[in-house]
Formats: sequence, structure tokens, C-alpha cells
Amino acid sequence: MTSNDFPSRKLRIGTRSSPLALAQVDQVSGLLRKIEPDLDIEVVPVTTEADKWQGDLAQLGGKGLFVREIDQMLQRGQVDMAVHCIKDVPGDVPMPRGLIFAAYLPRDDVRDVLLVPEGSDVQTLDDLPAGATVATSAVRRKAQISRVRPDLNVVRVRGLVGTRIEKLDGRKPMDHKLDAMVLAQAGLERLGILDRARYVFEIGEMLPAVGSGALGLECRRDDDAVAYLLQQLNHEKTMTEVTAERVMLHGLRGHCNSPIAGHCVTDPDGQLSLRGMVFSRDGSKFVHAQFWGESLNDPGVLGSRVCAELLRQGARGIIEGIPH
Repeated sequence: MTSNDFPSRKLRIGTRSSPLALAQVDQVSGLLRKIEPDLDIEVVPVTTEADKWQGDLAQLGGKGLFVREIDQMLQRGQVDMAVHCIKDVPGDVPMPRGLIFAAYLPRDDVRDVLLVPEGSDVQTLDDLPAGATVATSAVRRKAQISRVRPDLNVVRVRGLVGTRIEKLDGRKPMDHKLDAMVLAQAGLERLGILDRARYVFEIGEMLPAVGSGALGLECRRDDDAVAYLLQQLNHEKTMTEVTAERVMLHGLRGHCNSPIAGHCVTDPDGQLSLRGMVFSRDGSKFVHAQFWGESLNDPGVLGSRVCAELLRQGARGIIEGIPH
């Protein structure tokens, strides 16, 4: 089978119903229609259990719940493909039975950004007074903020990006006033609201989450027509870098609530380089490792090497919160 099965066949795309997820599906639909101009696409939005839950995601089983329900629809044949933010895909469990990532889109900016309330003159984290309240949804960000500014009060804020920004601006009720917020640059860009970013954290200041900025296109392994269609969008460099990061994450048995950061880049000469970090939740303890791909330049080998070095330095105890 080839993509000649289209456009006679409808392509059903499963997605979360958030504005960001729908924007991502729009982007993918546009790319697919460049390959198959008459492609009949049906978007099937789902409000997942994790989207409805306002508490700590760890109590429900972690961010993996964002993708699990859509994966089950894919397995049952209710949809033909899914678009996932790779950083939401758990690293401590194997891929769901019968599903594959057939393609990764070219990676967007992986960096995190600082937002401040409308009218605030704060420019960087350094400008915030002691005791200021910074909101973020990620343990990884909280640990890295606390590492450089232990005097700040870092609080968890979840929900749609737009809703979070309304809380920051004081237009939605919060228990306490927010002085700043940290979000992913890629998400703001996809929503067309990047102008809200006041400061961009460089990689050395805040190491990104594994899979940051990358969208994965998932389908059933045995659906040759959809797999063939999606593979035409695959970006080899992104796939290689994400593979190295996720092999590291898998070896650390890291899930989406683990304070783990990892970022792989391809140097101009094609050489891979991977940095990994594991933090305690308050940022007071951390381990760091960086290796280059060397002669093999194999992303799986590179991910395993960085993982092994982090474990040698005590990453397991830090992840599990075991005191020295």
C-alpha cells in the first residue's frame, strides 16, 4: 500500500482538544495536504482525563495520561493517527502495542521563556525580589529555578496556556499573586503569542525537557498507507536527536514528573552531543553528564552512555528522593 490510498480514504487525526493541540494538528494537516492536496482529514478532539484534572498529575499517574487515551483510540481503530508533543510521551514504559512514531517534524525552539504580568517591568529572573512567586507546571523547571534563586516561591500552575496567562495577569483567580511564569517557547510560538515572552532562557541556564519542541506523528504499525504518508514528513535530524534523549530517559526510568532534563544537538560536522541532568525537586542536588557521539555517532549508544554516567553519579537516588 502507498499513499495512493488517499484521498479516497479519510484520515482521522486524534488529538487533545486544547487550543495548542488543535494548532499543532492544523500545522500537520497543512503539511500533509502539500503531499496529498485532496486529502480528506477529520480531526477527532478528545478532552483527556489529565485535561479535566486540576490537581497534581502525579496523583493520576503523570503526564502520560495526556497521550494514553488517544493511543487507545488509535489501537482500537477509532482514529488513524495522532500528533503528540514528544515531551509528553512517557519514557519509563514501552511504546503501546502496535503503535509507532512514523515521523518527527523539524524541531521547534526547545528553550523555556519567562513571562511577567502585563505592566510589569521585570526583565529577567534576577529582577524578581526575594520571595516573589513564579509559576510553572514542570518539576524540571522548578528545580532549575530553585537552584539559582532558592529565595523564590515556585508554585505549580496547570491548565491551558491561555488560562495560565490569564492567571498571571490576574484575570483568573489564584490563591496568591503571580510575579512571573515559565513556559515553553515552542507552545507560545504555535499559539501565535510569543510576544508575551519577556526573557528567553539559554540552554546553559535552563536545560530543556527530553523531546522539547518536537512533534511526533504516530500511527498503527500495520497501517502501511498512513505510515507511508507520514514518513514523507519525517525530519531525520530531529528523529536522531530525540532518539538519543529518549534512550537516556528510558534508562533513567524517567517519567514526565521526574526532574530530568536532556538535550541532544547535531554539531555542524554532523557529530551528536547529548547533555543530561537530574535534579532533586528543590534543585539543591543535581548530577550532570555530557558526551559526544564519537566515531559511531549512534544516538542509542550516546543516550546509554549519558544515562550510565548520570546513574554512576547517583541519579537514581536523586530521582527517588533518597537522602545521601
